[in-house]
Amino acid sequence: MTRLFQFGLDHPAYPVRVLNEREARAGAGLLLLLAGTAFLQAWYLGDFTLTRITVVAFFIDFTIRVLVNPAYAPSLVLGRIFVRHQKPDYVGAPQKRFAWSIGLAMAVLMMGLVVYADMRGPLILLVCLLCITFLFCEAAFGICIGCSIYNLFNREKAQLCPGGACEIHRPEEVQRLVPAQLAVLAAAVLVIGLVAWQMPASQARGMRAATAAAEAERCRVPAFAVAIGHEERWKRHNGCL
Repeated sequence: MTRLFQFGLDHPAYPVRVLNEREARAGAGLLLLLAGTAFLQAWYLGDFTLTRITVVAFFIDFTIRVLVNPAYAPSLVLGRIFVRHQKPDYVGAPQKRFAWSIGLAMAVLMMGLVVYADMRGPLILLVCLLCITFLFCEAAFGICIGCSIYNLFNREKAQLCPGGACEIHRPEEVQRLVPAQLAVLAAAVLVIGLVAWQMPASQARGMRAATAAAEAERCRVPAFAVAIGHEERWKRHNGCL
């Protein structure tokens, strides 16, 4: 029972229980892939089917993470499989539990709104986008937003943060930014923006015309359907009405 219901690992080299940050980031990346796909489907197609599946998956995953043992959470089990040959990066477990409790609260909220009430619309997409932001920051940059919030509500500050972020330190040479680097970044963003802004209107009209022509060709009723008087039925069956 003790080994099943516990949060983090007791390690003799550290003063608090720890988790493997590489595993946590891998799990966040996997959940980000699922959540991002669901968000795009809901945004562009208005189809919330994958969103409901994602909410159930999140609820199961974060319930196991927070209330049972993160070692058994499906996303973290998969993450462990992918990074099992990498050297562990130990981070403090207490702040992770707080951060993942926020994730569990969001999952419970979405279970009520999406799965049981079958709600759709901007509020659902906003919560999804917030969750995606949390996952992206952790997977891409190793920044745990919930862990930062942890320090606002706990007298004992977080220890063993990813990348040593909890400890005050001066940037090393490889971390320093010089004005030339920022100038190149700004110039690249400017050029990309100008290219997107200056795309010829004629090209856009040509793309729309080509799309319209392709759709008209697709919806051209075959001679056999016209001959048997099923023209309207053929259009309806092929989504051309």
